[in-house]
Amino acid sequence: MRILVLGATGYVGSRLVPALLDAGHTVVAASSSVPVPERFAWGSAVDWMQCDVTSALDVGAALVDVDAVCYLVHSMSGREFAGRDLLGAEVVRRGVDEAGVSRLVYLSGLVPDVPRDELSAHITSRLEVEEELLRSTASGVALRAGVIIGAGSTSFEVIRQLGSLLVVQPIPWWLRSRVQPISVTDAVRALVEALSPDSSLSGSVDIGGPDILRYPRLLAAYSRAARLLRVRVPVFLAPPMVVAAGTAGLVQAPFWTVNALVDSLRHDMVCRRGSTWVPASGGELMGVHQAIRRAVDGVGLEGPLPSDPDWTRQRTPVLDALRAPRTVRAGASLAWHRLRSLSRGSD
Repeated sequence: MRILVLGATGYVGSRLVPALLDAGHTVVAASSSVPVPERFAWGSAVDWMQCDVTSALDVGAALVDVDAVCYLVHSMSGREFAGRDLLGAEVVRRGVDEAGVSRLVYLSGLVPDVPRDELSAHITSRLEVEEELLRSTASGVALRAGVIIGAGSTSFEVIRQLGSLLVVQPIPWWLRSRVQPISVTDAVRALVEALSPDSSLSGSVDIGGPDILRYPRLLAAYSRAARLLRVRVPVFLAPPMVVAAGTAGLVQAPFWTVNALVDSLRHDMVCRRGSTWVPASGGELMGVHQAIRRAVDGVGLEGPLPSDPDWTRQRTPVLDALRAPRTVRAGASLAWHRLRSLSRGSD
């Protein structure tokens, strides 16, 4: 099959494309920025397109002779992300229908079992995009994922950077929601299966690993995998808005992205019974502790890639050589990131 991957240069896309090539597919790799094939080990093995999903012209050109589309576009870096995401979904859905594409796959987010008006803006936006894309005449499936475990994943990097920086970790009293993470290896496996010609997946399907745990336990799992001694202390006066702002100040992820993620922590993010993906090929899914260990050790798809954003990498070579404590290195990396951001802002 000839598969168009929208968002091919992002975290999941950069790991999905080589998996699709290994499965024998032809891939059209599309991104909103000008393609730089040499950034990727697979860069010369695909057809490249620059595609703004809100542009009908760009989308139409990218869909020429395409059999299936994988939609991996998310924009949480600004206040107006929801409107832009929905517009992109509408343009792509219309383009898919006009081009007669047979398969449409979207990587969505887990939706908590609460009234719709109680959902965070981040989850509401994912649901709106999902509903729009599933209106297509193409056979469609939305794979709903929560926390994806792997070095470079935004949600995991927030956990890693907080876990590395803070020896004493304040835990808000309200942060008791449960989460069902999935390793990036299994998330990619689910996408490849969904894009196969004989896939029976349709509608909305939840994807998650075998472990369900609360967020404080997820922080503890990282500390254990990274061999760090950390203390978690409950905090009773910590409104969500304050926690979001404080978290954004302590990590290198984009400010509005962190705010959107923290806003989603109020509810359980677990898979629905009877609507959860079971691999057609069989085999067990990777547990949280194994996935985190692989991310920490840089193994497989859970390890970092050279193409991952700079903010996901700790750059303290001198302190690394001196074997400085992890907290010191994390603090120095954060300070350097802030200085670079200020320098770029003043240019």
